[in-house]
Amino acid sequence: MENSRNFVLVLTLSLAVLIGWQWAMDHFYPQPDNVPVTAETVDTPAEAAAAASGEIGESAATSVDLESSLGAAERIRIDSPKVAGSIAVGGAMIDDIVLKDYAASPDGDSEPVRIFAPRGTDVQQYAQFGFLVNGAKISDDVLWESDGDTLSVGNPVTLRHDAGNGVLLEQTYSIDENYMITVEQAVSNRGENGIVAQPFGLVGRTSTTMSDDFFIAHSGPIGSFGQAVEYGYDYSDVEEERKVSPSGTTDWLGFTDIYWLAALVPQAGTDPDATFRSLGGDLYRADMIYDPVRVEAGRKVTTTSRLFAGAKDSEILDAYQDAGIPQFGLAIDWGWFRWFEKPFLWLLKNIFALVGNFGVAIIILTIIVRGLMFPIAQKQFASMAAMKAIQPKMKKLQERHKDDKVKQQQEMQKLFKEEQVNPLAGCLPLILQIPIFFALYKVLYLAIEMRHQNFLWIEDLSAPDPATILNLFGLLPFTPPSFLAIGILAVLLGVTMWLTFKLNPSAMDPVQQQVFSIMPWVLMFIMAPFAAGLLLYWVTSNVLTLAQQKYLYSKHPQLKAAAEKEKAEKAAEAAEAKP
Repeated sequence: MENSRNFVLVLTLSLAVLIGWQWAMDHFYPQPDNVPVTAETVDTPAEAAAAASGEIGESAATSVDLESSLGAAERIRIDSPKVAGSIAVGGAMIDDIVLKDYAASPDGDSEPVRIFAPRGTDVQQYAQFGFLVNGAKISDDVLWESDGDTLSVGNPVTLRHDAGNGVLLEQTYSIDENYMITVEQAVSNRGENGIVAQPFGLVGRTSTTMSDDFFIAHSGPIGSFGQAVEYGYDYSDVEEERKVSPSGTTDWLGFTDIYWLAALVPQAGTDPDATFRSLGGDLYRADMIYDPVRVEAGRKVTTTSRLFAGAKDSEILDAYQDAGIPQFGLAIDWGWFRWFEKPFLWLLKNIFALVGNFGVAIIILTIIVRGLMFPIAQKQFASMAAMKAIQPKMKKLQERHKDDKVKQQQEMQKLFKEEQVNPLAGCLPLILQIPIFFALYKVLYLAIEMRHQNFLWIEDLSAPDPATILNLFGLLPFTPPSFLAIGILAVLLGVTMWLTFKLNPSAMDPVQQQVFSIMPWVLMFIMAPFAAGLLLYWVTSNVLTLAQQKYLYSKHPQLKAAAEKEKAEKAAEAAEAKP
């Protein structure tokens, strides 16, 4: 009767954990709804006052159609090996960027991923470079004059605007073969009186299109300040404070998703004022404004800034870091174990290049890592076997000195020394393995190389397993809710984990046995919405664990026999205590 009550209690708690997990995921990491965004985005009642206080004003945005917005104004075309899009001549807005190498969906005829879109559209993200002249921002309605119609590698384009009183503003845009746009901002004073100029750059976006901000991968405001990358701010923090000004010299700042990044990079040797702002209505902005510079009559002042707008390819980001942008490779949230993760990613990419299928590459990489860790597992099992062998002597010492704990510990240490057994040797190998396997897990979560890669029935390993049980693996025309979307890989995960627990002969009381018998199926539900590539790795790892356990128990039969004996003794004690 007691065991039945315990089982009901364990089952209830497991269901509570399962439901609580789903609620927490929906509450703290909601999926974005692509709904029209309408918001007031003026920082202060008067734009001039805002500009004078160092804040860059912005006109109100209303929801508009993407296609009509792109076709409504004169534009300069962007065409480089990895980037296509356009710059709006009105306001000098970089608000149209798609990535040629990445498709929006796994379909063969899919359009490329769009990361920039004009203000007011449902998927808005944009950048702008401009000036404050004598404290006043040049209006976004200004039509800049262009000396070209296409921005491409080796073909820069210059925008000019006569600001009056002999002040000429110029912005020369150039683009490299990857994702970096360089903007040279020049102020020429051809008038009779000196002026004060402040170049600035900004990136604005909506949070409704953000990727999940998960504990192993940051999504939201990001930047490097004083050569230390700041992952701590999310959109809710900025919304709560309205304006966040990180401390430290600004190396770069912007917004990140798991796979995409938009970041402003200031001129080397400068320290512009950097802020993240909430504009209301799910709109946010990262500002970079340089210190005021006095431009005397007949003088010209030039500032060079950069904009990264593209994919978080680790090789490309590291190359920019090597070229002088501090900590730019850490725009990917590698975390503490990046020294393991980067070699894993390198190995994964090379295996993929060799075998041609990313799912197969994941399996091979998992086998390689588990193979390298096998000697450590062997040492762990050998230590456990040695501890089991001296356990009868340990029990006698515990009984003999049960009233003198100090003496008991002294005799235990003496026993360990005589038998040449280290009681911590079984724990240390496990501790060493944890960062290795977590690093591999994180690599698969962060690697953009896994996006839209197929494996057997799976079209996209970076998305959840599409073959779910409730819709008969896609035969029925509906998509079950994520809470019940249990795919083939999730089922295999539960089964293989249950088998590893079943194979482990460690002695447990009845309640522990019930917990361990339910845990695999609870984890099956929890892990089902995760990327299929992660589940493939976990299932492969579980299968290798089963094979490893069988082999090691065959090499250490005394370990299994001792554990089975202990298990039988505990079962007998439980049976006696039951009446």
